[in-house]
Amino acid sequence: IFCIGVSRPDRAVPLPPGPRPAHKSSGSLPQGFSGLTHLLHWPLTPGDGGDLLASTSPQTSTYHLRSPAQTSYALGGYLEAIIIARDHQGRPKAHGGDLFRAQLLGPDLKAGVPGDITDLENGTYLLTLPLLWAGQARVRVRLIHSSEAVGVLRGIWRDQWATVDFTGYFRGPTGYEETVTCNVNPLLIGEEEGTCHYRDEDSGELWFCARPPTLPCDSLVEHSSGRYWNVTTPHEEALLARNVTNKTLAQGIPPIWVAQENNRSLVLSPPQPCHPGIPAPRPSGFYHQNVWHSLSCSGRSFSTADSILGCLAGRVVHMMGDSTLRQWWEYLRDAVPALKPVDLHATYHTGPLMAVDTARAIVLHWRAHGWPLRSLRTPVAALHSVVRELGGLAGGPHTVVVLSLGAHFTTFPPSIFVQRLAGIRAAVAALLAREPRTLVVIKLANTGYKSVYGSDWFTLQVNRLLRAAFADLRVAFVDAWEMTSSLALPDSIHPGRCVVRNEVDFLLSHVCPT
Repeated sequence: IFCIGVSRPDRAVPLPPGPRPAHKSSGSLPQGFSGLTHLLHWPLTPGDGGDLLASTSPQTSTYHLRSPAQTSYALGGYLEAIIIARDHQGRPKAHGGDLFRAQLLGPDLKAGVPGDITDLENGTYLLTLPLLWAGQARVRVRLIHSSEAVGVLRGIWRDQWATVDFTGYFRGPTGYEETVTCNVNPLLIGEEEGTCHYRDEDSGELWFCARPPTLPCDSLVEHSSGRYWNVTTPHEEALLARNVTNKTLAQGIPPIWVAQENNRSLVLSPPQPCHPGIPAPRPSGFYHQNVWHSLSCSGRSFSTADSILGCLAGRVVHMMGDSTLRQWWEYLRDAVPALKPVDLHATYHTGPLMAVDTARAIVLHWRAHGWPLRSLRTPVAALHSVVRELGGLAGGPHTVVVLSLGAHFTTFPPSIFVQRLAGIRAAVAALLAREPRTLVVIKLANTGYKSVYGSDWFTLQVNRLLRAAFADLRVAFVDAWEMTSSLALPDSIHPGRCVVRNEVDFLLSHVCPT
């Protein structure tokens, strides 16, 4: 269990421009949220004792079928395999904690589905792969991080208050500027007495900047990324090096053949239309011919601009989050010529961005969530908290809210993310209470980074927290983790058009389920 204390002094300067108070927060985690970090369980491992050769190796680790191979397999069944973790000298590991990822792929069919891996905590792992299409399929297993590398990541996430910092730009009446370091905790930037404190009056969250040499705290006007800190030793860097990270294991299972069943070549999606509150199966879906087939509801394809316009007609879509969600806004802008971008003279990478189709009364918004945000230099006044934005929405049957959080929180301890989730969850609950017909969609974080600043291991934890925080609310989830880890494509924090198209199609399947 991670319990991280964050200093939150009472005195604070309102964020410029001063937001209107909606409610105040003490800064402590609300009841029911302080225990969320129990979800972040991962098997404890003894480490390698400083011997790199004792860490798990992708070159010597293997996998094999759990049962004798068959001539063909039944559609709708499962394939089971055993992964055996070994160190660089080929010795079997006696404990778990490695992060493996697996897929069943049908390259000729442009098909793929993620495998489910159960850590048996004795150096072996049970791999379960659903057989969801007929035809040839092959297994692919990757070692993302050894258990020893995961131990490094877990220690950094637990013990480091941050692994990055930010820059605040202060400006005086004559245009004179002073720049300082900013962060989520005053102790990260110097003595508490020498810092400027900024409170978001809607979320209650605090932001801190070092006090500029001559200018007052209320002259903060712009924000940008700062430095990435060196938080690893040479040995830890070797455990996270590219030659042992995200490496495919030698092929342990020959290609298999899945037979048709009653002339069916696919496992069909459930007949129920997509709507918020549907429990998430594992896996949540699969690809076939580069099209995502949901296993939770009957997803639809919106392959033409007219079909997208017909679905969005009369709706206002509010997207708030990170750049992976901005890709959705960009996809719709590019795929639908009738959606015309409006130049709001904002910093593009942080927004706000807007596109409209006045003939069909469609408005499409995107803006970045507030601090912490790694970004180009951008006005502080444009960095609205998600809580503030949600509090200003009346909601209703023509309102769609899409939220994406995660990628900018992996450089801080989990308590920072839980604090953010607590405020957003309360705001979502209030929005749904005053107008239950509002559609709220949560985009889970996707695969991508493989470093101490952002990693698939961090993303797994973030997604656990996201699902738990909104589990009892009537919201829909788009499982971007599985949608970006099913095909034989390189992992990228910003996936390609094929994946983004399918993510947006699944969003639209909730907007227009029939």
